[in-house]
Order: sequence, then structure tokens, then C-alpha cells
Amino acid sequence: MKIKCDFCKTEYGLDRAPTTPVKCAVCGHCWSVPVPARRSAYLMFFASVCALLSAIVFTVAVITRHQATHNERGPLLTNIAQVTTTTDEGGVSRLVVNGSVINISDQIYGVPDLIIVSSDDDGRILARQKFMPSATLLDAGASVDFSHVLAPQPSGVRKISAHLADIQPSDTKPKEQK
Repeated sequence: MKIKCDFCKTEYGLDRAPTTPVKCAVCGHCWSVPVPARRSAYLMFFASVCALLSAIVFTVAVITRHQATHNERGPLLTNIAQVTTTTDEGGVSRLVVNGSVINISDQIYGVPDLIIVSSDDDGRILARQKFMPSATLLDAGASVDFSHVLAPQPSGVRKISAHLADIQPSDTKPKEQK
């Protein structure tokens, strides 16, 4: 603790508060050092309990929000890696959609059919094609790749997206066609 002479303002550093009056070594002035107020044990306990409760409430809120987000988007996600063009034997140009289905949960899930949606710049759906991925079950944290050749597309297709048959289409992001 630091104390200061009231007369000459000389400062001293002490290990603990003195119980008797102090005499300045420079000017000889004597003064009593007030004992610093001690923090109440009840106040410290109350502050600790409040901090603990705040941490618990925060943790519960984070876990609840994570579970709500997980339930909204489902345990399986689709991802389009690339869209390429190929030409078949008849000279017809077709799109090939490559991507993956990812299980983000900690349980095994069955993989539903995939739906490839072709849409224009305004988001109007021009074509849908449903196909079955190569895996029927997906382990926790695992993924399966897919590659699907689309039937000839109508003109004006600008976006390609992949959706799981039992999940709402808003859960995936469309990928721009090349």
C-alpha cells in the first residue's frame, strides 16, 4: 500500500496498513493512516453468484440457439462444388452437377433423393430433376459426393441448386452456372 505525508507529500510504500501513527522521515510530520475499508464477504459472494448465473444463462442461450439453428437446417446439407458442360453422343450439350451431401449431426442419417433445380436470373424455376445419390446412409460427420448429368435444359438457365427431397429449398444456396 502507498501512503503520502500530508505536509511534504513524500510517498512511502508499505506492505500493510500501519496500526499506529506514522512519522515522516523527511519533515518529521506525524499523521494517522486510515485503515482501508475491507470488502464485505457477503458482497463478494453475491458478485460471484451473479457472475456464475450469468455464465449459466449465456451457455444455455448459446446451446439453445445452436440447437434451433441445427433443427431449422436439418442434419444433412448439400453443397455444389462445380457445374460443367459435356456433350453426349448425339451432340447435345448437357450440364453436369458435382457436389456433396454432408451429415453435420452426431447420428447416422438416411440420405433422401436429391433435387437439382434450374432457375433463371429472377429465381423462377425452369426445370427440376430428381435423382438418388450413391449412398443411402451417412455416418455422423461423413459426406458423400455426387455427380449428375442433367437432361437438356431450357434456355435462360442461370442458376443451379441442389436440395434434399425432404428439406425446404431455402436451406441451400444456388450456384451460378458457368
